[in-house]
Amino acid sequence: MLIKRRTNDRADASSTSAPAPVREARGFSSAKREIVLYLKRTPDASLAEIARASDVSKAAALGHLRELETERWIERSYRRGSVGRPAVGFRLAEGSDGLFPQGYGEMSRCALAFIERRLGRPAVVELLQEREVADLNRARLASGDLRARVSELARIRTEGGYMAELGARRRDAIEMREHNCPILTVAQEYPEACDAERRMFESLLHARIEVSHRVAAGDPVCRFWIRDASADR
Repeated sequence: MLIKRRTNDRADASSTSAPAPVREARGFSSAKREIVLYLKRTPDASLAEIARASDVSKAAALGHLRELETERWIERSYRRGSVGRPAVGFRLAEGSDGLFPQGYGEMSRCALAFIERRLGRPAVVELLQEREVADLNRARLASGDLRARVSELARIRTEGGYMAELGARRRDAIEMREHNCPILTVAQEYPEACDAERRMFESLLHARIEVSHRVAAGDPVCRFWIRDASADR
């Protein structure tokens, strides 16, 4: 099921507008899917933020949130201020990853473990490097300046279930964030998969890339800082 992504108030205005997928769940209305998708990108959001992002009233949003809470898809968080009651936020609960695209993670992990037992870890690394489907997407990234190419890469990644978007911009770097990891099971056991993707991005974009956060390491997003390779010359 595809959901049209609404603008995230906390995201840069240049974020890709490509749709991000959320798996079908029994009894999920379009408003619920909007809320789940928003919380994937914006953990600990307030009721007002969720209502605004979902284009519903606060009363309607609260009703959906209570149902999602009962179904154990989300949970509340509390942030203490200097005075008064703690501010209430909402976040996805542990176990909610199943709502989002997964790339046959357990099957892939077992296959890689089999290869490692038979041929050794270097064979796994070589296979992960060969996983690059770069040639299939290279034509889409062949033109435009670096920001245009990164924006197109974010669209390609979102099509693959990674929920990618452009974020902040530094003087010499462009940020790309990915909110979902379809290969999480593999990446947790074989971190070489993350490095193979970084090198694939560098090859596709003709850029230098620093990875500051990784979902596989427990961070809420994968965060890439992308710099023009020509600046190193």
